[in-house]
Amino acid sequence: MRCPSLAELPNPPHKRTGWPWTEGSPHFRDTTPNGGFWPRASIVTPSLNQGLFIEETIRSVLLQGYPDLEYIVIDGGSTDDSVEIIKKYEKWLTFWVSERDRGQSHAVNKGFSKASGEIYSWLNSDDYLMPNALRNVALAYKASAEGGAWCGGCLRVDSNGKILRKIWPNRLASKAIADWPRNNYAQSACFFSKEAWRKYGPLDEDLCYAMDLDLWIKITQTFSMVKVNSLLSVDHVHEKAKTQRDRALMYAEIFLVQMRHGYRSLVIQDISKARED
Repeated sequence: MRCPSLAELPNPPHKRTGWPWTEGSPHFRDTTPNGGFWPRASIVTPSLNQGLFIEETIRSVLLQGYPDLEYIVIDGGSTDDSVEIIKKYEKWLTFWVSERDRGQSHAVNKGFSKASGEIYSWLNSDDYLMPNALRNVALAYKASAEGGAWCGGCLRVDSNGKILRKIWPNRLASKAIADWPRNNYAQSACFFSKEAWRKYGPLDEDLCYAMDLDLWIKITQTFSMVKVNSLLSVDHVHEKAKTQRDRALMYAEIFLVQMRHGYRSLVIQDISKARED
């Protein structure tokens, strides 16, 4: 599907302006600057009771101006206004469903079972893409045949949109990926190839917090993760986000994943530092 224009989408809520409410990305040609076709991008949004944020998420994907988008929304049976919001945009969605699931990892796996693109990513329903994110990733994909994943910059903002900090991927080799507490990078700014997903997916559904870290470590055992020198996404930092609410559980699961992949020394280092603090 070609992304819709701003004029085609429903009007934004009252007083919401700027990207992706009253601003959209320009549409660009069906062919890349080198003459080839743009790779299909398959984006999955898992969601549960994120009515405060999900419309911004959906619009940021649909307004990418991208020529070949596949957008899938998997709602876990929300009881707020999420389903009403999703229905406003359903004509531009490749697939959507609202039904009880077994958690975020299961929802992402369900989404990718419907995907047929060459570039994959999941975008949580309290995050959103920056303008031209898909274009920038697609150009990196075309330029790096050895790559299996691509990671760019991310803005962290509070629930009012105030910028807290920028996060840029630093070291992207396998051990550096595993060293998440000292090499922080944003899942929302990470994309990966269909080949990488077929080899190392689906997500481990027993993991609730570090399933992305588990996947990136697996991918970088075979493929390169390539840095994209552009801001690709925005993450909302808010008290209801599970990575903020359940910090201890999140770090426990990170340690589990590090141990699983043979990085025991990183776990010891982190536990020792925690004791000193």
